[in-house]
Amino acid sequence: MAHQEATDEKVVSTNRKARHEYTVLETYEAGIVLTGTEVKSLRLGNANIAESYAQVKSGEVWLQGMHVSPYEQGSYANVDPLRKRKLLLHRKEIRKLTARTGEPGITLVPLRVYFRKNIAKVLLGVCRGKRAHDRRDDIARREAERDIRRNYAL
Repeated sequence: MAHQEATDEKVVSTNRKARHEYTVLETYEAGIVLTGTEVKSLRLGNANIAESYAQVKSGEVWLQGMHVSPYEQGSYANVDPLRKRKLLLHRKEIRKLTARTGEPGITLVPLRVYFRKNIAKVLLGVCRGKRAHDRRDDIARREAERDIRRNYAL
């Protein structure tokens, strides 16, 4: 099920490098299993997904490498900032992801963490890594489009 853009989202963290380093083939919206202090920390915008990735293990999807800073008023309730977090998807979506990640060069990359209707969500991208020439082609295409817009505005 592809993700539709919505206006009632509060974005917490964005993986800006992902679209530069990967070609996004599909996207899925998944819920995240969090503790109470992690939710409070996320609401303050204390999350980083730059080095994170997702894996499918024994019929479950896990997000690894996402850093959620400990909540300052959390005391003993705080957990490890880099712990694995379970992602909530429909069984059918998990089966599709299992098949896709079995293909060579395909990886699951979190693109954005946000709140929708007060529930923490992650936009998960099924991605293929770009090679150096792909990145150069993208840069050249963006510059050409920018030049066209600039000349059209004059």
